[in-house]
Amino acid sequence: MTQVKGKTALVTGASSGIGRELATIHAARGGDLIIIARSGNALEELKEELERKYSVRVTIMVKDLSVPAAAGEIYKEVREKGLAVDFLINNAGFGGLGKFHERPWEKDFAMINVNILALTALTRLFLPDFVKRGEGRILNVSSSAALMPGPLQAVYYATKAYVTSFSNALFEELKDTGVTVTALMPGATESRFGRVSGMDKTPAFDKTLSADLVALKGYEGMLKGRLNVKVLPPALKLALGFLPFIPPKRVLKIIRRMQEV
Repeated sequence: MTQVKGKTALVTGASSGIGRELATIHAARGGDLIIIARSGNALEELKEELERKYSVRVTIMVKDLSVPAAAGEIYKEVREKGLAVDFLINNAGFGGLGKFHERPWEKDFAMINVNILALTALTRLFLPDFVKRGEGRILNVSSSAALMPGPLQAVYYATKAYVTSFSNALFEELKDTGVTVTALMPGATESRFGRVSGMDKTPAFDKTLSADLVALKGYEGMLKGRLNVKVLPPALKLALGFLPFIPPKRVLKIIRRMQEV
């Protein structure tokens, strides 16, 4: 499936950063959208901009994906509106710095709900429709964090490891169905995510990628049905190549230093 015009993409976390760029790319290619985030004002602004520029239809759903019922509500509303989703883009997610035993549990619980539960539930709800039609694309936004443990971001790194593992397993299960699942794994990206999580003040964010570049690589990889799309700065790509040859305890110390403010 490479044709975009007339196809509808559902994008979570669409109000800013990579999600906003993914929505813009889809609209620029003639696709309709269902955009989801907590900020209704930001979604209204994006809807107005995309409909004016690209003459596409944009449907807004204001949802907090940390609420377990949100995924079911989204699917129900899509059905009630008579919409058919062709591309499911699970982009919503957030992180946070600190030692696990010292961080507020409510924040990490919400992180697990958004990064894992909502993504998994939305995939489970829409995937049978895709398989029944014999076509569909799913893009799950993971992270290069999925490739290693993350001291001082233990839960965030673990959630992204889940996203990549889950996506890759589905990719194999869905062979010969016409449906593909792609994991997008960027390095540090210039976006609201870094500022909200506090990561923008750490060495890990010294060299960042632009959100539009990450979104474009991920979107094109999704259309091609790729397994994983890694978008990494050259230095990080080189460093990751050496990881298998470094003792695990040493790796943990290196990663921790990269995330100390």
